[in-house]
Amino acid sequence: MNIDGLDINYLDFGNKKGDAIVLLHGWGQNVEMMKMIGEPFKENYRIIAIDFPGFGKSSEPKEVMDVSDYTIIVEKLLKNLKIENPILVGHSFGGRVSVKFASRNKVKKVILLSPALRGHDKKKLKTRVLKFLKTVPGIKNLEGWAKDHIGSRDYKAASPIMKQVLVKTVNEDMSLDAKKIKVPTILIYGDMDSEVPEEDTKEYERLIEDCGLILYEGCTHYAYLERLNQTISVIRNFIK
Repeated sequence: MNIDGLDINYLDFGNKKGDAIVLLHGWGQNVEMMKMIGEPFKENYRIIAIDFPGFGKSSEPKEVMDVSDYTIIVEKLLKNLKIENPILVGHSFGGRVSVKFASRNKVKKVILLSPALRGHDKKKLKTRVLKFLKTVPGIKNLEGWAKDHIGSRDYKAASPIMKQVLVKTVNEDMSLDAKKIKVPTILIYGDMDSEVPEEDTKEYERLIEDCGLILYEGCTHYAYLERLNQTISVIRNFIK
């Protein structure tokens, strides 16, 4: 689908008469990283997975984008598909876009998988972006597709425009947006997440009015993958 001059790749499958579950991937990833979350729900729900501009099969942005710009792309795509009041599931960067989307659009529920609240300067960007995609404990135990799709585009390999996008988006503070979310929300994090400080998880839980935190012991920034079956079970119970 062409949106504002960008070709946006997306998957649209499942029950077209059911509520829509919108899956938003993390930085450097693509629809394949989120598709397996949607598969178990396709009998009763319409599943939409989106490649953000600059990732997967979507066009690279022509100008530097921020979280709001990425959210506008999602808003326009869903409007074109005549989807209203979706259930949002976003990992990391996709979680930040989910927060922005839910702060200004009608949604049913929100599932946030390891999003950061604001930028942090503990590590240089070039060393912190996606390196855990190559070293996540437990990834080797997942399906073979995981290794093929994880870390499709990291900071060092990114184009100049995407490096600027990364710097801009990673430093945005989502606190005000989080406060505006009024629908039931759950947070899923790993207690060994080196990308998101513990204070972010607690502050998200405090800022979002109706919010619950689920912490996976022994898991990293990719906790949703490391305990995929548990994540699917949690989502299933939450959206019933």
